[in-house]
Amino acid sequence: MAAGPEGEGRHLPSAALIDAYGNGGFRFGGMSHRGSLLCLPDGVWAWPVADAAALTAAAFELAFARGAALDVFLIGAGRDPWPIPQRLRARFNALSISVDAMSTGAAVRTYNILLAENRRVGAGLIAVE
Repeated sequence: MAAGPEGEGRHLPSAALIDAYGNGGFRFGGMSHRGSLLCLPDGVWAWPVADAAALTAAAFELAFARGAALDVFLIGAGRDPWPIPQRLRARFNALSISVDAMSTGAAVRTYNILLAENRRVGAGLIAVE
C-alpha cells in the first residue's frame, strides 16, 4: 500500500473488493495486508484497531471526514457481536450514514456485495486469526 496524505498512513488509493480474510489480515487489490482495514470509497487504509475495545469515535475520524461520500458504513468487529454505543451511532446518523456492526466475516461479505452494486459503502474491518 502507498503512503497516504499526511496523517492518513498507508493506503490503496481506490476501493477494492476483499478477496480473503483471516490469519490476522486480508487480501484485496492483488495484495495482502496484515492487520485491520478501513475501506472507503476513495481507498483502503491500514487501520490501527486490533479489537472492539478500540472502536471509539477517534477510530472512525477518516470515515467521518468522508461522510458526504458514504451512505452505509459496516463495522466488522472481529468474531464476537459488538453493540454500537449510542454516541457513536449518533455521530454516523448526524452525517446521514447508516451504520451496522457484525462479525468481520459478515461485514466482508456484505461490503463486497454493496461495493459490487456500486453503493456508497465503507467498512472498518478488524482482522481475525
